[in-house]
Amino acid sequence: MSVSLICSCSSCPAHGESSATPSCPFYPSSSLTAAEWAILEPLLPPPGNTTGKGGRPEKWPRRLVCDAIFYLVRGGIAWAQLPHDFPPAKTVYDIYRWWTKTVVWQRTNDCLRDRVRMRAGRAPQPSAAIIDSQTVRGADTVPASTSGYDAGKRVKGRKRHIATDATGLLLAVVVTAASIQDRDAAHRLLAAMAARFCAVSIVVADGGYAGRFERWAKSVLAVAIQIVKRGHTATGFEVLPRRWVVERTFGWLVKHRRLIRDYETRPDDHEAMVFLAAIHTLTRRLARTDHQGT
Repeated sequence: MSVSLICSCSSCPAHGESSATPSCPFYPSSSLTAAEWAILEPLLPPPGNTTGKGGRPEKWPRRLVCDAIFYLVRGGIAWAQLPHDFPPAKTVYDIYRWWTKTVVWQRTNDCLRDRVRMRAGRAPQPSAAIIDSQTVRGADTVPASTSGYDAGKRVKGRKRHIATDATGLLLAVVVTAASIQDRDAAHRLLAAMAARFCAVSIVVADGGYAGRFERWAKSVLAVAIQIVKRGHTATGFEVLPRRWVVERTFGWLVKHRRLIRDYETRPDDHEAMVFLAAIHTLTRRLARTDHQGT
């Protein structure tokens, strides 16, 4: 039997009702409200054994599992440190890994981003993108085979390369060793983006992407790279046209403490954490605008 509530209690903060001794956890910075869950739930894969034809039914309510995942991403804790009022950490991790392998997080982010774009009066498919990278120091859980040293930033760890639309919403992410040059990783990033966003014809980037990457993008993907450089006399921080959008996106992402440092043993886990941070941000934005519209 499919369980649609977060728990079996008759009243709790997660249900929008008061209770002195709630039966399920609710953490305001990470837990999904009823409005947020109504947005997110239809985008998740169908529950197992919904027809009684083989396979075990899901034991734990999905809303509680998602709350546990967002608690970890928002708080930056280890899986084993999940509070005991959530499902067992191994259960939560196994569900997270299965949905990572089946590209659930990427598809969910795409659906939410399209809704935000359409609500802003834009077409679901963007016609322009902005790319950049961010080096993140790696923890001792990051294997040496997938990490490297960024000589420019003097940081050992990984780089996350992201592409956003003109409003800063996440389109694609690729995680590499920090030693990989931006323009080398950008081949993978643009190839992944072009496979899903065929309408993108202009990509804004900084001077690190100039040169052979520009020529490759034009000849292979028919995408024009628009380089926006700092002024020759600029000192310190400078707001650059259009490029500031992707910097703001990095700011949104690192509000989730799991992304301040790289703890993931696998690069695809790091990519999943980036998508989860974007999903959490978009779900709250949509729920907030729905509430303001009523």
